[in-house]
Amino acid sequence: MTTYHFIGIKGTGMSALAQILHDSGEQVQGSDVEKRFFTQDVLEAKDIKILPFGKENIHDGLTIIAGNAFSDDHEEIIAARNLGLPFYRYHEFLGEWLKRSTSIAVTGAHGKTSTTGLLAHVLAENFPTSYLIGDGTGKGHEDSKYFAFEACEYRRHFLSYHPDYAIMTNIDFDHPDYFTSIDDVFNAFQEMAKQVKKGIIACGDDEHLQHIQANVPVLYYGLAETNDFQAQNIKENAEGTTFDVFVRNTFYDTFLIPGYGNHNVLNALSVIALCHYEDMSVEQIKKLRTFEGVKRRFTEKLVGDQVLVDDYAHHPIEISATIESARKKYPQREIVAVFQPHTFTRTKAFLNEFAESLKEADAIYLCDIFGSAREDNGNLTIQDLQKLIPDSSLLEPDGTEVLKYYEDGVLVFMGAGDIQKFQQAYEETL
Repeated sequence: MTTYHFIGIKGTGMSALAQILHDSGEQVQGSDVEKRFFTQDVLEAKDIKILPFGKENIHDGLTIIAGNAFSDDHEEIIAARNLGLPFYRYHEFLGEWLKRSTSIAVTGAHGKTSTTGLLAHVLAENFPTSYLIGDGTGKGHEDSKYFAFEACEYRRHFLSYHPDYAIMTNIDFDHPDYFTSIDDVFNAFQEMAKQVKKGIIACGDDEHLQHIQANVPVLYYGLAETNDFQAQNIKENAEGTTFDVFVRNTFYDTFLIPGYGNHNVLNALSVIALCHYEDMSVEQIKKLRTFEGVKRRFTEKLVGDQVLVDDYAHHPIEISATIESARKKYPQREIVAVFQPHTFTRTKAFLNEFAESLKEADAIYLCDIFGSAREDNGNLTIQDLQKLIPDSSLLEPDGTEVLKYYEDGVLVFMGAGDIQKFQQAYEETL
């Protein structure tokens, strides 16, 4: 029996895929750096062996799955190639694996992880389901009817997939270290659309997605009346958000989701549309209301009278959406943004947009830019962003006590780097 060896098993996608194979009865192990990551807990709970990187880990009888972050000159990849072992990159292997069940790719510039999590929850409440979520969560099932997975557009990796369905949440310019323009991003999504086998569920409120051409039916969802699936009468209450769904202008039903903000309503609409297309009943779809969220997407913690929120938002649109969620859930409280920009290329490309989106908070604290090892800082510093936001302050991990001033505030820690260390440092001062 072959053993699957994951090079970089602590990566979010990699750890999720390792869990899926393990749950499906396969032998799994992996290697990574020795630093501790949040993805380790669940791997250790499943007794999946994690080794420190080393060429001695590679031997006959292994099938290798390598994380996309590791180049071909990595010692384990060289060792695997020298032995002629079966070798896949993460996205290549995933492209093969998803052929086993009805596959649903969730893609888009924003909202992928939350939507995949919500979709996986509704499907798994009703059918044997496997899923791979970008927060490091993965679950396999030997008799899966459905496989819901997050499909990332970065470096066009999602072109390794030929799924039955695709949910497309939006098209936006991001990853400026790879994509050259919004047209370049659109072309990648257009190419992906041609590979879908049964149907596409796309947000019709997104002007770019309105131009997608496909060989399969495209169902549109959104808040505008022109959509096939439209949400109306959106209302927030203590339990979450309720809204009415109209299918081609005919009332369908009223739904409740635990989240807040229009972006969460749109995510839910895409799931409702897909489940409706697959002939699920209203009662089955209403399992939306028991969804508990995904990691690092508006993850809340009550500390004293303050609410601390951890969120992965690292693009201006995501920052606006996260602040909107906080406002709608806590309309009486002060919203404090603590933001760490992720990569110098993204910070440079969106400097003005970051400033505008952060100004939607009542108070703003900026942390040093979290750079990638593969990029040059181009003489950019966090002060360049601070200049565009009057009244904003710089925050160091050892200076977080200043946040105590917001006695019943909502402190929203946002970023895709190591922003958690700022929240941790602040919690230690309490």
